[in-house]
Parts: sequence; structure tokens; C-alpha cells
Amino acid sequence: MKQGRLYGVGVGPGDPELMTLKAVRIIRECQVIAIPHREKEKCTAYQIARQAVPEIEEKPCLFLPMPMTKDREILEKSHREAADKLAERLKAGEQVAFLTLGDATIYSTYLYVHERIRKMGFEAEIVSGITSFCAVAARLNIGLVEKAEPLHVIPASYQIEEALKLPGTKVLMKAGKKIGQVREELLRRGETVVMIENCGMEGEQIYRSAQEIPDDAGYYSLIIAKEKGE
Repeated sequence: MKQGRLYGVGVGPGDPELMTLKAVRIIRECQVIAIPHREKEKCTAYQIARQAVPEIEEKPCLFLPMPMTKDREILEKSHREAADKLAERLKAGEQVAFLTLGDATIYSTYLYVHERIRKMGFEAEIVSGITSFCAVAARLNIGLVEKAEPLHVIPASYQIEEALKLPGTKVLMKAGKKIGQVREELLRRGETVVMIENCGMEGEQIYRSAQEIPDDAGYYSLIIAKEKGE
């Protein structure tokens, strides 16, 4: 029996109309849908895809919960278990679409599974999706970079002081519980800041300065910071 193939499908940042034609086709063609969650109803990537591909509800769903933690042992265990479950489906000759927010190459938990599956001898392919920072810039009607300006994508839950000294535009992602610290650092540096929470989704909020950023901003919050005068 021919082995199945795994697809890491980026479903875009939130608006189902921003899903690519290829993502829609792959989801329709795959026999199994995999999600990094225990419940379809609480999986943002699944709910985005469901609006563009309603027939997804008819497909079996493989639940591969990925805990939000920096504990390496816990992460290693979850990635190993997810790869093992996926391997069972692929050995059976099934095509599997693993749904992930935005693009699968940008801070995606899918990548850890992708590499494991390939090392196990299976075929795995990444299907690009529109990134959250491109969607945020478009939503705000602004450019990210022009001429020779560099663009820096920064995981904001780590130390950001040195990163904010970089020239050009800084995209701050996944600040999480450290959003208050991030706001204070941006205020200290006097950056020009905009932030969107839940871009393209229900409950979207736009903040047009660092002062406006709340302490309880949600997980799907993205900041674009530019040096004054840009």
C-alpha cells in the first residue's frame, strides 16, 4: 500500500477569505484533518477553515494537542506523540492536512512535527498561508517596509530590548503574558506603534499607539513598531 502524505496547511490570519486556493483544495482532497487542539470548536485554525470549506465537518479529525509551554520535556513529548499518531494514518495510505494559523513556516508548532515525519520516512509538504503581519499591515492600510528598510520578526515573549534597537520595522508576535512589559519598553523607546488583536476575526481591536495597548491583550495580538520619523 502506498503511504499517505502530510500537508502542513497555513489557513491565514483569521479572515477565511484570505485562505489560498491551494489550501482549500488540499483540505478538500485530504481524507483526514489534523489540528493542534483537543476540540474542534476551540481550534482557531479549524474554525477559519470550516468557513471556507464547510465539508471539512464530514472528515475525521485527528486531535494533536500542543501545550503552550517552554518546558522542553513537555514539548518533546507532545511532538513525539503527535508524530506517532500521524504516522499511523500515513502508513494506512491516508492524506492528512494539518491546519495551522497564518503560514506554517512562521513560529508554527507544525514545523516540529513536519521534521519528525520526514525523518520517519514519510512525505510532508508545506502549503503557504498569508502571514498575520502582512494581514495586519493591509488591514491598517500601511506598508511594512520601503526602499532599503529591513524587516525584523521578533518573538516578543522573549527578551526584546536588543531586538528593538534594530533599524527598520519590527513585528512583535506572541507577546502573551509579557504584553505589559513589551508596551513599557516600546514607550521607553518612543517607537511609532500600532497593534491589532484578533485581526480578521470576531472581536478585532485596533490600537494606534503603545499607550493604548491593554495589559490583558489576547494571544492573537500583533504589534508593528517603527522608529520615529519613518
